[in-house]
Amino acid sequence: MTGSATRYLYLARHGEASPDESQLTDNGRRQAVLLGERLQGSPLTAVHHGPLPRAAQTARLICDQLGNVPLQASELAGDYIPYVPQREELPPDSADAMLARLAQFTAEEREGGSELAERALARFAGPVAANGPRHELVVTHNFLIGWLVRAALDAPKWRWMGLNHSNAALTVIRYAPGRPASLLFYNDTGHLPAQLRWTGLPPDLHI
Repeated sequence: MTGSATRYLYLARHGEASPDESQLTDNGRRQAVLLGERLQGSPLTAVHHGPLPRAAQTARLICDQLGNVPLQASELAGDYIPYVPQREELPPDSADAMLARLAQFTAEEREGGSELAERALARFAGPVAANGPRHELVVTHNFLIGWLVRAALDAPKWRWMGLNHSNAALTVIRYAPGRPASLLFYNDTGHLPAQLRWTGLPPDLHI
């Protein structure tokens, strides 16, 4: 009989993309290869990726370093806004700036992501029905990583905002049966040389 087992969810943002986001840059390809090399020897059972080229290309380059790990495209790992908060949910001193940022997206982009975000939680988060632990990598985008991390920390739904992830950085969440989710590490860039660590982050977050 199949039991309940621990899931280890590895999350990676795609590598640096070209200005039109149609492909990875040379830096982005190198980032992806280095992340794949870091994950060599990890007991990954699957690599999921969003449908956009920058995520798909990153996932393929990672898998090239891993051997025979299955590669699976998923719309749930795509680039979308997971939750649009109401003003009263937000801290008063930052509500205007946060809402102004969301207003830069189209109505379709703002309204279409909430269902996908809930489905992504159901698909990728929580323990698994299995007799042993499962290790899965999701190659995705900044917003979904923030959404899954804030859920693991049981933070308010709006708190996906303000969580920034570097290109090809690695986050790992552990979901053990009967225990709260554990954020093992977040936005880890230890596998990247210094010149490749800051892409994807706004300049004011570079330290």
